[in-house]
Amino acid sequence: MNTSSMSTCDIKIWRTWALAITHEAGAYTEQKFNAEKTGGEPVIPSPNLDTDLVMACDRLADVLIKAYKNPIKIQIDIARYSKLISPKNTGHNEEKEEKLLERCPPGHEGTKVVDKPATIIDVSGTIIAWYLPDALTETTQKEIRVATDLLGPSLEKSGSENVGSTPGCINLSPAWFQQGHENLSDPEVSASLKGPSSENILKAIARPAAIASAALRVMHPQQYFAGLRALSHLGDKAVSKELPQMPETLQYWASVFNSLSIISNRETPNHRDHLSIPECFDILTTVGNYSNARMRRIVRHGVDGGEGDRIAWAWYMRDSVHIYAGVPSCGWAMVEGRILTTV
Repeated sequence: MNTSSMSTCDIKIWRTWALAITHEAGAYTEQKFNAEKTGGEPVIPSPNLDTDLVMACDRLADVLIKAYKNPIKIQIDIARYSKLISPKNTGHNEEKEEKLLERCPPGHEGTKVVDKPATIIDVSGTIIAWYLPDALTETTQKEIRVATDLLGPSLEKSGSENVGSTPGCINLSPAWFQQGHENLSDPEVSASLKGPSSENILKAIARPAAIASAALRVMHPQQYFAGLRALSHLGDKAVSKELPQMPETLQYWASVFNSLSIISNRETPNHRDHLSIPECFDILTTVGNYSNARMRRIVRHGVDGGEGDRIAWAWYMRDSVHIYAGVPSCGWAMVEGRILTTV
């Protein structure tokens, strides 16, 4: 591994890693967001960021500001609500979900439709969700489609009909624990990244990975740096323990999230992801003609069946990887006055 590295506080990032560019994109997006929020001086991007990435960050910062200035408050305590949900609450049982809502009502009747950038905030000022429509440039959307098509053979193994992009659902991760093995073994590179096309796949998802990470830098800085720290520690372990293919995979992995699920042309029933960290955001990026998508709980979500070519990428952090890397949990993302902070 190249010995040249850059440091962020106590976090070491190898300059040869794709994550180094992601970190610069995140810093630019955060600076641009803060400048637009406070009326500060224009921000000059790093010369290491290419034109398409700068334009993508500019679009993202603009939509983040719109969401920040459009808070939707609901009468629910999300931290208390999360304690009522056990790993067995998968989100599939409608009767149980209704009982949960009875114990922690959101403060409004029926379904609330959100159709423009917004933040959803609970009674304590905790940000439950950011809604960022039209945050992706056409170039980024095209890259998502191209990368998804590149993964067609893997998606085909998990899907059925072949309409538009190959239907299916696969997971990509530089450090993946098999179910039930979190405390029994070292993580492995996910199966979809073990083949000869691994480097090409990682390069294809790099810019969308950087954009999702840059969004997180603004939405929940503490989670962003926890993810960055986990990958840094993971890189050291991968080398010292000689974990197969992991050092090479981490070199091209461009996200502060440690896992990505790619869902193509699939109906997704209401569910919640119990392997994610309750206080952390997952980021769902969608391309195509979506309707009747639902986001509930922390956060129960799903997509109804329908026609059209539709792709969803879900970025998330598995707590088992952070535990393995020795990284503490982060707190909830908060809004206090005009300042975005974390606790």
